[in-house]
Amino acid sequence: MTQDKDKMAKREDFLAFMNRSVSNFMAVDTIVSRLRDAGFQELRETDPWAVKPGSRCYVVKNGTAVVAFVAGSDPAAGFRIVAAHSDSPGFRVKPHPEMRCGALGDSQLVKLNTEVYGGAIYHTWFDRPLGLSGRVVLRSEDPVFAPRHCTVRIDEPRLVIPHLAIHFKRDVNSSLSLSAQKDMLPVLGYVDGCLQGTVARIVASHLGVSPDDILDFDLTLFDIQPAEMVGADSSWVNCGRLDDLSMAYCALDAVIAAVPGRQTQVMAVFDNEETGSGTKQGAHSPMLRNVLRRVVSSLGGHGEEFMRAVAGSFFISADCAHAAHPNYMEKMDPVNHPVLGGGPVIKVNANCKYMTDADSAAAFKWLCREAGVPCQEFVNHSDSPGGSTLGNILTGQLDMRGVDMGIGLWAMHSVRETVSFDDVLYTMQVFTQFFNRQ
Repeated sequence: MTQDKDKMAKREDFLAFMNRSVSNFMAVDTIVSRLRDAGFQELRETDPWAVKPGSRCYVVKNGTAVVAFVAGSDPAAGFRIVAAHSDSPGFRVKPHPEMRCGALGDSQLVKLNTEVYGGAIYHTWFDRPLGLSGRVVLRSEDPVFAPRHCTVRIDEPRLVIPHLAIHFKRDVNSSLSLSAQKDMLPVLGYVDGCLQGTVARIVASHLGVSPDDILDFDLTLFDIQPAEMVGADSSWVNCGRLDDLSMAYCALDAVIAAVPGRQTQVMAVFDNEETGSGTKQGAHSPMLRNVLRRVVSSLGGHGEEFMRAVAGSFFISADCAHAAHPNYMEKMDPVNHPVLGGGPVIKVNANCKYMTDADSAAAFKWLCREAGVPCQEFVNHSDSPGGSTLGNILTGQLDMRGVDMGIGLWAMHSVRETVSFDDVLYTMQVFTQFFNRQ
């Protein structure tokens, strides 16, 4: 009974995490809030660091990436790293987004000009109540070197992307070609008065500031429907952004539970994985390497100790994998096709699109065995090349042993995806075992 209650409590906590993390900015806000509650202290990149063995600290980059760590006792002993990403495919609001598309009396019908972010599945966004979330930059004494940022989340169903009725496109169920610029623009509604600045006025009203105080914003659309448990036994989670916030949640849980040891335990949540990671807050940047180097230095090590630490480290790149789709089994490898609820998935690719090799796969399988959880493997169908993820990007910055893994999910990059909550629990157990094994 206690185990069932613990599982139910953890499930509700996971749903709450997902419901709060409706954008990359809100996701990092949520992670940081939980780190603070667990006693982690913020380190600023512009300040000197005084890290000691056992220190529990975190560093935020641009509001959308975060590295948290529990400092080890030996600066040369190495790092145990789990990394995920905060971003998800979707639609981002362009500058000056208001577009007139009709009128009702003196009121103007307004839609918003948006741009696709990442590899979104367009049609899954149709006919859903949508909100706005992201970051707003406000006027400050020095907007150049001391900007004032705040996150915003507007839950009211302000927006909808209406589908074209079948009567105007009879072949919609057999042939669907969509234009991001024409078909995917969300409609805001009727607006009285000046069209331009409508979004800024809505955001300003929500924040309780003047529209003139808003200098700029990074806003994305999100589906306001909360996360739901689905399936005959309600064991699956259905919501947006499971790729890759489910893995960020598992990494966060594990680093909070980490017990200090010789090695430094690290959680890294990067941004912009869905667009190539080539930003200052992405995995292609020196962000993580810089943090690790400063940790070694603060613990009394130097360049030699840092190189030894990298050589003695292990890295888990945690990004969701494709689970076998019951309606499209022919798309999967005939042998290696993970299923929902079957445990964490090791991702393997002969052309090195994943960092996994026999050495790192064996290590992760052993971790799963120690944690008492099942383990699966994913390999692309040989006629489908597939994509890549964080692992190989990070090895360009840190040449350490590592494995690419994730949990299986359906409908990757849809506005709503589906995972098994059992796989979330399994992954939390493996990450905790990874951090705390002696």
